[in-house]
Formats: sequence, structure tokens, C-alpha cells
Amino acid sequence: MLPWVAHLYTGLGVVAALAATLAVIRGDYREAFLWLGLQIFIDSTDGVLARALRVKERLPHFDGGKLDDLIDYLTYVFIPVLLALHAGLLPASFGLWVGSVVLLASGYGFSQSSVKVRTSDYFFTGFPSYWNLVVAYLFLLQLRPITSAAILFGFSVLVFVPLRYVYPSRTTTLRGLTNALGIVWALLLAWLVWQLPARHVTLTAITLLYPLYYFVLSFWLHWRSARVLRAVA
Repeated sequence: MLPWVAHLYTGLGVVAALAATLAVIRGDYREAFLWLGLQIFIDSTDGVLARALRVKERLPHFDGGKLDDLIDYLTYVFIPVLLALHAGLLPASFGLWVGSVVLLASGYGFSQSSVKVRTSDYFFTGFPSYWNLVVAYLFLLQLRPITSAAILFGFSVLVFVPLRYVYPSRTTTLRGLTNALGIVWALLLAWLVWQLPARHVTLTAITLLYPLYYFVLSFWLHWRSARVLRAVA
């Protein structure tokens, strides 16, 4: 019975997805982001619960990873794209096409069996589908629609580039620092969303230091591992 608790906990993410969708339809983007934030919390903690309850050992016939991927695609990809279009963050003339590129690129990314490299370290291969966070920043900063479109398109291209990105909770290099900074960053970002419709552009810009750290660390680790492979060859 207990292992099903872990799957039920993961499944609550789809309830958050439904609530976020309804909020988008009502035009309550603050509430939509809060529901998506709740799902991020669930997604960040359900693995700990699943391992504690030994879910794979006790329920080998049920694929919790597939359930997780279904919910992640909804909340990390589809709903953020829907929000970006509904909130007018993208150009009216071709925003639908940009959103479609994001959906298709992420569909490809989610379907790659090698998206998580399970070596001595854990990585995502290609840009991870953090579209909920990208769209949150586009909303908070209120960039020009053409600029937002370019950013979304650029990250969509990076989905296909086989760079390795840090898996914050599993990549061992600097994991303590990454998670500590990540908690501070997440709390600040949650506060910024809570303050909507008021916007704090300066603080929002400061919080971008953590994504910058994330990309620099990812690119450095990718370069280091590539150099080691070349040396061995």
C-alpha cells in the first residue's frame, strides 16, 4: 500500500496542472505560476519519497517514471507555452508558430532515452525543458514579444545540441553549493511571483545570476568531460 502513496504524490502534479490551466484561461497568471511552482516542489521531492518507500522494488510493474514524464510535459512545457500565448508574451502574428516549435522540440527531448546520462554523474543531454521558468522570467521582465520569441526559439534549438546540463539534485560536482543557491533562488523567485501584478525588475535581474551559474557550471563540466574523453582516445 505504501508504495502507491509515492505514485499518488507524483500524480498530484496533474491536479496542479489542471488548476494552472484553468487559471490561465481566467487570465490569472499569478495563480497559474503558483500552481506550476507547487508542481515543481512535488517534482523535486517525489523521488526522495519513492526511494524511501522502495517503490521500484515493491511495484516493479508500475512505471512511475512514465507518469512523471507525462506530468512534466504538461507543466514544464505545454502550460507555459499556453500561458505565453494567452498573456501576449509572443508576437500575435507568429507566436503560435514559436509555441509549436517549443512543443515539438520538447517532445523530441522527452522521447530521447539518453536525455539523462547515467554515468558517475547525472546530467541532462540537451537543454532541459525548463519552459515554466523561462516563461516566468519573460512574464516578470515584460520583454518585447519579438525578444521573447527569439529567446524561446534559441532554447528550442539548444534542445537538439548534445551539451550536458547539470541535474541539480543528482549531479555530484558542487551539488551542495548548487542546491543551496537553488533554494535561495527558488524562494526569491516565488516571492516575485507572489508579488504580482507588482514587478521588481532589479531583483528579478539579480535572480538571473543563478541560471547564469547553472549554465556556466554545465558548460564547464561538459567541456571537462569532453577533454577527458579526448585524452583517453
